[in-house]
Amino acid sequence: FERISERTESTMAEAVRLMTTGAMLPVEKAKEYGLIDEIVQGDLLEGALSFTKTILKNKTPLRRIRDMMAQLEGDPKAFFAQVREQVAKESKGYPAPLEIVACAEAAATLPFDEGRKQERVGFARLMEGTESKALRHMFFAERQTSKIPDVPEDTPVRDLKKAAVIGAGTMGGGIAMNFANAGIPVTLIDMNQAAVEKGLGIIKKNYAATVSKGRLKQEEMDKRMGLIKPSTELPSDADIFVEAVFERMDVKKDIFKKLDATAKPGAILATNTSTLDVDEIAQATRRPQDVIGTHFFSPANVMRLLEVVRGEATADDVLATAMKLGKRLKKVAVVSGVCDGFIGNRMLEKYSQQ
Repeated sequence: FERISERTESTMAEAVRLMTTGAMLPVEKAKEYGLIDEIVQGDLLEGALSFTKTILKNKTPLRRIRDMMAQLEGDPKAFFAQVREQVAKESKGYPAPLEIVACAEAAATLPFDEGRKQERVGFARLMEGTESKALRHMFFAERQTSKIPDVPEDTPVRDLKKAAVIGAGTMGGGIAMNFANAGIPVTLIDMNQAAVEKGLGIIKKNYAATVSKGRLKQEEMDKRMGLIKPSTELPSDADIFVEAVFERMDVKKDIFKKLDATAKPGAILATNTSTLDVDEIAQATRRPQDVIGTHFFSPANVMRLLEVVRGEATADDVLATAMKLGKRLKKVAVVSGVCDGFIGNRMLEKYSQQ
């Protein structure tokens, strides 16, 4: 904190923002703020050696963090009161961000050793708190979900280079966005051109909203939109199909019959159903080993949870591929049926909103 806020008061506010949100900082900006001393282009070792030799040659004094003092113009109490109010609104009850503000205030107003002591006390208090224990439990629990007891971790997975989503509604559009966000070309399919264009328009509107909030660059939006191909026909070259039409067994079985006739050998046939029997859907094909449930939660491009439903005949490599895909799409993939019983939809929906 002292290093970045040694420059100006405005960077002090930026330092607090970085610490309380975990936001990324461009390397050039980090050098401007004084967080780093040198940017190396090319070979890192050669650059580090050159930088070190320059320091030795010029006898550049080494700066110690403890000797730096945060510079504040005006009343520190007023500044941090304003920061604390803003952070309280954004942190939604999490205690750590406000504790960070307290540590930053100590760094700006107290001697170095006293500031360190306050930081240590605050850290210990947070570490023993209920929130910390819950977050640590969630951290390890999320990673445990990727381990499937009866499927070896070294199970080969299928290569997913192209995807197709059947259904251009709210759910299908959100699923297509997940693939585009991960850099996977995806065909968005519906029964007529009007439905496809409507779905594509909603996707574009969603991306535009993110751009307007500064969370996505326009060129990145254009790149992702370019990965989504509208169509009224099933492609034959997709590596995975995700069916996302409304919940009617006869409709889904009809789609999977068509997929069975159209999809190339080895393609994964996935259904987004949340209530229907995956095994019954799989029976509509001659390759039930390739059928699996991939239940996204609405809005699919936002919710982190992905329920992976293994059918009775689902092949191990299909299951392993679906789990790896979940990670690639930045989802927390959970397999239904591996542990004791089916994970209820209400529990899944509640978790997906956390």
